[in-house]
Amino acid sequence: MPETDYHHLSGVGPYSGVPSLALSRLAARARAWGVQTWWRGVDGHRHEVPAATLEAILAVLGADAERPPAGGPLVVTQGDTARVPAGWLLTEDGEQRRVVGALPVDLPLGYHVLRGEDGRERPLIVGPGRCHLPADLRAWGWAVQLYALHSAASWGIGDLADLRELARWSRQLGAGALLLSPLHFSTPLPPVQPSPYSPGSRRFRDPIHLRVEEVPGAAALGAELAPLARSARAAAARGRIDRDAALAAKLAALDRLWRAFPGSPDFDAWRTGEGEELEDFGAWCALAEVHGSAWRSWPAELRDRSGTRFARERARLGGRAGFHVWLQWLVARQLEAAAAELPLLHDLAIGVDPDGVDAWLHPGVLAHGVHAGAPPDPFNALGQDWGILPFDPWRLRGAAYAPLAATLRACMRGGAGLRVDHVMGLSRLFWVPQGGSPADGAYVAYPRRDLFEVLALESVRAGALVVGEDLGTVQPVVRREMAARDVLSYRLLWFERRQPSRWPQRALAAVTTHDLPTVAGLWSGSDLRDQLAAGTAPDLAGNAALRERLGRLGRLDPAAPPEEAVLAAYRVLAAAPSLLLLATLEDLLTVQRRPNLPGTTPDRWPSCSIPLPAALEQIRDLPLARRLAAVLARD
Repeated sequence: MPETDYHHLSGVGPYSGVPSLALSRLAARARAWGVQTWWRGVDGHRHEVPAATLEAILAVLGADAERPPAGGPLVVTQGDTARVPAGWLLTEDGEQRRVVGALPVDLPLGYHVLRGEDGRERPLIVGPGRCHLPADLRAWGWAVQLYALHSAASWGIGDLADLRELARWSRQLGAGALLLSPLHFSTPLPPVQPSPYSPGSRRFRDPIHLRVEEVPGAAALGAELAPLARSARAAAARGRIDRDAALAAKLAALDRLWRAFPGSPDFDAWRTGEGEELEDFGAWCALAEVHGSAWRSWPAELRDRSGTRFARERARLGGRAGFHVWLQWLVARQLEAAAAELPLLHDLAIGVDPDGVDAWLHPGVLAHGVHAGAPPDPFNALGQDWGILPFDPWRLRGAAYAPLAATLRACMRGGAGLRVDHVMGLSRLFWVPQGGSPADGAYVAYPRRDLFEVLALESVRAGALVVGEDLGTVQPVVRREMAARDVLSYRLLWFERRQPSRWPQRALAAVTTHDLPTVAGLWSGSDLRDQLAAGTAPDLAGNAALRERLGRLGRLDPAAPPEEAVLAAYRVLAAAPSLLLLATLEDLLTVQRRPNLPGTTPDRWPSCSIPLPAALEQIRDLPLARRLAAVLARD
C-alpha cells in the first residue's frame, strides 16, 4: 500500500481549509472505521484530531468505502451457544459435526471452521474466557534487562547462560520469577537496533544472547574462539553495550561452529516441527546478508515470496538459511536451560520494525504508513513516536487473528508468563502518520473482546500467566476486560496515588520500569539532571512531588544514602497484596541512570545500551540482595 504524504494535508488548525460538509463526512467515515476524531489527554483536555490525520489514517486502512467490510471470524467463549446458520463444524483436530441453529455447548477450545449449507466458510475461535493463572501464585522476582547483565564469561552483552546463573542464584534467594526484557529477533547482521522494543521479529529470538562456549563443538575450537571473545569484551569495556561488535564476533564464531556441526536428530526433529515459517525466516536472513537487512530496498522480485526469482535465491542460499535456522534451535535450547532454574516471564513488544522480517513475512496485516506511539503526557510532553508498525485491525480480523495467535504462541514458549507491553493496544492504539508528530496522532480501535479471547486461548494452551502493562492513559473498559480475563494489572509506586496496601491483588507490583527513574536516580536528583542534559522536557513539579512522596512514605531522612532509599521504596511496595512483586536489578545496584530515556536519540542518551555497573559474580555477593529479598518475601 502506498504511504500517504502527510505534509501536504496539513493546515493551520485541526480542520483548516476543510469545508464543513466534507469534514462531517470525513469524521463519519473515520468513526465507522474505528478512527477516533478526538482524544482526551491525561490533563483532562479534549484534543481534536486534525483532518489531515484522519485522511492519512483512512488511506493506510484502505478505507475507500463509507463502512468497513462485514464478516470476519466468529469468536466465542467455550460454552456459548451463539446462533449460527445450519451447516457443519470442522474442528482443528479434524472432527466434523452437524450444527443446526446454535453452537453446541461442548465445543473444544481452538481454531475451527463453520461451513454453511451453501458452502461458505467462516472461521470460529473458541476461547476459555480467562487466561491461565496459577492458584497458588504469590511470588517476588527481578526485572532483568538481559542485555545489561554480564559476567566474566559473556561477550560484551548479557547472554542466556548469564540468565541461567542469575535464575539459579535468585531461586536460592527465594525468588519465584524473572521478568525479562524482550528477546525478540533484531537483525542477522550489524547494525543492530538498540531497543528490544523495536524488533525485526516478535516470533523469533535473538541469537546475540547465545553463550558461544555452550554451543555443540565449541570446546574443540576453544583457541580459535578466544580472540573473538576478547574483541567483543574489549568493545563493551568502553562503558556502553556495543551490539554491533558483540553480534559480529558471535556470528563469526557461530559460523565456524556451524561449518563443523555434524548434525543432530534433535535439531532435525525440532526443525521439522517448527514448520514452513521458520524456513522462510532462515531464507530472509540469508537474503538480508546479501541485499541488506532493509527488505523494502531489495529488488522487487525478492520482496514477493511467491515469485520465481525468490524461489531460485532461496534454493541457492539454502545452506546459509539453515545456519540461521540452527541459531534459533540453539537459542531455544539455552533458553530451556535457564527456564528450568526459575519461571521466566517474557515481554511482548507492541509492534515491529517496518524493515524487519515479520513485516516481510506478513506485510498484509500491518499498518504501513503509520507508527504506533503515545500522545503527550506529563512524563513526555512531546508525545512518542515508537517507529514501529502495528497490526491493521481490519486486515488482522480478515486473517482470523492468526498472525496475532502465532506471535503470542511464539513469545510464550520457554516461559511461565508473558508481559504484554502497552496492553491498551488490544483495545485502541495511538497511530502517528508518517511525516506527522505525536501531537497529530489519533486513536484507532481494535476488536478488544476478540483479541483478549485469543490471548486467553494461547495463555491456557501454553500454561502461561499474562500481565498487561496498563500504564499511562488507560480506558476503564480495558481494566474491566483485564479483570474479567485474569490478566494481571501492572502497578507502579511511581504512578499510583493510592497506598500499595490498596492496590489490586491480581497485579504485578513494582516501583519503577526501564523507562522511568531508578530509586537512586530520583532520590539523588541525578535523573532530573540527566533529563535536562538530554534535552527532554521533564515535569519539574511532578519530579519534586514524587521525590517528596518517596521520602514521606519511606520515612526517609533527606540525607539518606541511595541504599536506604531503595530499601525504603521496596518496604512501601511490599505492603501491596499483589500476586507478584518485582524489583529491578538497577535498584539492587543503586544505579542512578535509568536504562531508557524516551524521546532521546543515541547521541543524547545511551538508551538500552547501559551495562550494569557490576558483573553477575559481584551481584551474587551483594549484602543488599539478601536484605531486599527479605523485604520482598512478605513473610
